[in-house]
Amino acid sequence: MIVAVHQPQYIPWLGYFDKIDKCDCFVFLDNVQYKHREYQNRNKIRTKSGWIWLTVPVVYKGHSSQKVAEVVIDTSFDWQKKHWGSLVSDYGKAVFFEEYRPFFEAVYAKKWERLIDLNIHIITYILKQLKIEKPLYYETAIGTTTQATDRIIEICQKLSADTYLSGIGGKVYLEEEKFTRSGIKLTYQNFAHPQYHQQFVTKDDPFLRYMSILDLLFNEGPESVKILRGVTC
Repeated sequence: MIVAVHQPQYIPWLGYFDKIDKCDCFVFLDNVQYKHREYQNRNKIRTKSGWIWLTVPVVYKGHSSQKVAEVVIDTSFDWQKKHWGSLVSDYGKAVFFEEYRPFFEAVYAKKWERLIDLNIHIITYILKQLKIEKPLYYETAIGTTTQATDRIIEICQKLSADTYLSGIGGKVYLEEEKFTRSGIKLTYQNFAHPQYHQQFVTKDDPFLRYMSILDLLFNEGPESVKILRGVTC
């Protein structure tokens, strides 16, 4: 059985869903240190003039003990109005925008407290739209007690997994020999970013990679999962 893990991200990019698609079960790392100014509270969308960040403001305590599950959204900013306005402005004319509009309109009409609840609510919805059905776990429910590479191995052992699927960035920090000693196979994600119909592309303004999955979903709709998997008709 293949296990993959990741912190819950805000409207993640395509590679995030590719990792879930290629594992047998996926674990949300909610008990690890929150990293400010990464992708846990922001992501990119395509606009007619390039790309912009959509950032969820959070109450950042600025210390290493703040866990992902503890991050609270800063409600003194009307970020929902800004994000929804950006999606309507930049994707309102996308072919499949109206199909997903009710869900996202409701998301941005709701007052969220914890960042993790917002992120996982969106992620699980998108997985459903992509028809990617995998068991999803929370690290806190698994009850890890170790750190770094040992944490990953512990998760694999508690889920009876024999293979760990890591993002390519794991080559930098994972202690590969520990996997060998534990009898767990370590593999790395090999994701080739697909090209698809994207709004605003011109000769002078080329296709932009690494946008939020929303860019694919709003433009390609039901075909999104085939494109994600590199399936061509």
